[in-house]
Order: sequence, then structure tokens, then C-alpha cells
Amino acid sequence: MTDASVSLPLAPPAGQHARVLGLGAYRPERVVTNAEICQHIDSSDEWIRQRSGIAERRFAGPDESLIDMSVTASLTAIDRAGIDVGQVDAVLVATITHPYQTPAAAPMLADRLGIPSPAAFDISAACAGYCYGIGLANDMVRSGSARHVLVVGAEKLSDFTDPADRGSAFIFGDGAGAAVVGPSQTPGIGATTWGSDGKHWDKIAQREPWTELREAMEAPGRPDGIHWPSIGMQGQAVFRWAVYSMAPVARKILADSQVSTEQLAAFVPHQANLRITDAMVKELRLPGHVAVARDITTTGNTSAASIPLAMTRMLEERPELSGGIALQLGFGAGLAYAGQVVVLP
Repeated sequence: MTDASVSLPLAPPAGQHARVLGLGAYRPERVVTNAEICQHIDSSDEWIRQRSGIAERRFAGPDESLIDMSVTASLTAIDRAGIDVGQVDAVLVATITHPYQTPAAAPMLADRLGIPSPAAFDISAACAGYCYGIGLANDMVRSGSARHVLVVGAEKLSDFTDPADRGSAFIFGDGAGAAVVGPSQTPGIGATTWGSDGKHWDKIAQREPWTELREAMEAPGRPDGIHWPSIGMQGQAVFRWAVYSMAPVARKILADSQVSTEQLAAFVPHQANLRITDAMVKELRLPGHVAVARDITTTGNTSAASIPLAMTRMLEERPELSGGIALQLGFGAGLAYAGQVVVLP
């Protein structure tokens, strides 16, 4: 039997809030046009642009790893946050394309950055992963379990894309985005709204589990048809879910943080499809002054990296948005979603 009057002698820092202190991004040098993609699928530049809004995407080089991309994005974010690498207490990496089942990417990234003994773990929530990370980082800073948290969204989706799949080959790209979340005297990150709809897990998924690949490779005679378990997507079903299910989530995020659409400076949704973004803008009835991220046009869908990549580019191109309020919302495989309002660094 417990005594409800008993409490721990420790408490989180009084009145401590959190905010995003700095952002960083890395886009690989190699630009992959729709014309190059169409060498492997029966499609056209016009069709791809009409269906997705994508004109080109970036692919990492063969020897360029997820960690390599993350290092560059992280160092920029840390520098812009005005802190030293040694001041980072925790590293969270949102990714679904780290090539190792274990260890996680986060401890490896922390080692490359020279961060001494941080908490470090990966988040597997696909396109919602970065917003999951921001929500966790906000809670960690506010509770006092960490002072500065590095949140990275990084993907090398070119390793897990079937170039001959007409439904997905043109969608994905590579890149990394990073944010440093730290203490603030005033609220800089709103309440996180997150959730999932697991009954639709097959709408975006790796086509075969690793165990089936192993069984096929070990079968007598190595049967024909063995292929890498790439990511597949049921495009129309995902489109409907994103448009009609995520607008109410966005409205809840705003309501929970007591922010109106008129108070927004920017809307940064996951860069899944330009038509999805435009439909959500219409559903939310966003005022004309709200800047809307449309980074997908030249970057493609980079899953967990898409929001920090898009937000970093937005601030670099429009620095007057700094200090404004942005609504960010990630959604994708799982089907999982997460979002919050943040004050732009």
C-alpha cells in the first residue's frame, strides 16, 4: 500500500520552458531529375509533376551514409543554437533507413560529433518521426532530464526504393535536418498532438520482413526472384487519409496551444505530396499571409527529414519569419502522425 502524500525531494526547474534554438540541413549534391527516374518506369516528367509536385530530388552518393549527412546538419544546428557540442545532453535520431538493426544511429552520430556520454536513441515513426522527437525533446527539457537535446531527421531512402516501381520510385529522396531544443524563459514549443492508426499499417510499408529475405537466401539453389525489401505505398489510400484525417489533427494542435490560424507565420507539413499540402491549406482555410512550405518540389519526400529540411530552407529564404509561430505536422507509415506549434528560431 502506498502513501499518496510521499513525494520525491526533486522537482524540475521552476517555470522552465523549451524552444527550438537552431536548425540545420544537409542536401546531397546529386540532383536526380524526373527524366532520370523515367528511365526505369513507364512515366513522364509531366505525370510526376501533376501527381506529386516533384520536379527533382537529391540522392546521396554510394559512400555517403546516413550518419555523414546527419553530422553536417547537426553541426549547423548546434552552431546556430549558440552552444558547444559538449553542451548537448541527448541525441534523438528519427529515421527508418539506418542500415543497421542495431546499434541505433544516434549513439554513432553522437560519437562522430564528439558529444560525451549523451542519452542517445532512434525513433522509428517514419514521416512523423521528427515531430515525435521535438515532442520528446520539449518534455525532456521542461522536466529537467536534459538541457539541450539534438533532434535529427535523416533518411537515405534511395537505398530502400525500388527504381522499377511506378507507384513509388519518383517519390523519395535523401537528406538530413536537425534542430537543437533547449531551455527558454517563455514557451516556444506547444503541446504535441500525436497518434496512430495501426490497422492501416500496410498502406506504407517495407514489402517483406528481413526474415523472409533470409529464408529465401538460405533456400536450396537460391531461387530466382530474390530482391531487396524496398518500401511500397498505396498512393490513393494514403492521399485520402492525409487530406481528410490530418486537417482535424492540425486544428487540434492549434486549439491545444490556443493559437489561431491568424497568428501563424508559417505552415510546415510533411513534404509528402504537393497536392496533399494544397488540400490541407484549403481545409484549414489558412490566411494568405501564412508562408507554406513546398520544399518537396526540389527535394522529394524525405520522410523524417522533410520538416526540418523545409523549415531550414524557409528561414534561409525568408529570415523575416524568425520569431513567428509555425505549425508543423508529420504523418506517414504506421500510420503515425505527430505535430505541434513552434516559435521559429
